[in-house]
Amino acid sequence: MSVIRVGIVGLGRLGRTHAINLAENVPGAKLTAACSFVEDELEYAKRELGVIETYTSYEEMVDSPNLDAVCIVSPSGYHPEQIRLAMEKGLHVFSEKPIGLDIEDIEKTMEVIHAHPNQVFQLGFMRRYDESYQYAKKMVDEGALGELTVIRCYGIDPSSGMEGFVKFARSSNSGGLFSDMSIHDIDLVRWFSRKEVSRVWAMGKNAAYPELDDLNELETGAAMMQLEDKTMAILVAGRNAAHGYHVETELIGTKGMLRVAAAPEKNLVTIFDENGVVRPTSQSFPERFKDAFLNEIREFISCIKEKRQPEVGAVDGLQSTKVALACQKSVESNQIVEVK
Repeated sequence: MSVIRVGIVGLGRLGRTHAINLAENVPGAKLTAACSFVEDELEYAKRELGVIETYTSYEEMVDSPNLDAVCIVSPSGYHPEQIRLAMEKGLHVFSEKPIGLDIEDIEKTMEVIHAHPNQVFQLGFMRRYDESYQYAKKMVDEGALGELTVIRCYGIDPSSGMEGFVKFARSSNSGGLFSDMSIHDIDLVRWFSRKEVSRVWAMGKNAAYPELDDLNELETGAAMMQLEDKTMAILVAGRNAAHGYHVETELIGTKGMLRVAAAPEKNLVTIFDENGVVRPTSQSFPERFKDAFLNEIREFISCIKEKRQPEVGAVDGLQSTKVALACQKSVESNQIVEVK
């Protein structure tokens, strides 16, 4: 196929990032269809991105004879069913994380994925496609840090999004802080270490927005994890970073250590003024991981054309979700939880 025709479901902030890339920035891809419950989003897709087919029903979109693949950027709870339906229709599938919120549902989805080995399935763990993380991964794999002993991850959204999240939480299920946000860091821990997590101890606190207590959501959470080889991992997740979008990773080994984005710098500019010496910081995930989002979608299209499977697949989604759910269970029970 010289051109891969793609339909997208979900045109929120992340959905628009993927939609723009598919429409404008990925050679060999054509954004042919879009699905959303919001009419303004469909009008945007037609007006700004040249989308030919628009739908309010996902089932109708995947029935279109004009599609080769779908990009799923819908709310997390819809992912398993939408993945299964697309695969059964013969379409290649890119799905944003998480692959699902329920282990039994994920396993059912994996059965469908494995039943269609000639169709590409890729999961949206975009940090693996970030240049800095790839550089760090190469160092680890080449033994530059020696044997890993500790992995520390921060993933904190900007405070500017907190009020919007509280409104969202009143009517929708995010899957919990660890499934919604720490899932990326959990994937990094597995990716860097090549090991699975064996047990977790997690906790959380709602300080700025205590009303989240009644919504069973967390503003800030932390987890200590032990991997199968006794490597340690520490996660901090939150929704209330005053300075912007803070994603930071530290790897400590027997021969050295490294940090990725110790400060979430926006660029190489340093400002000297009445505020002192200031370095601008990233304010959102589309800004910080702009290139990574583009790289992962390019990889998806390349995999379809080259008839191969990507590095990030369903097993990564299953294992990361198991750990995230164990963290949530640990918060609720105030106990160490074994990961089966």
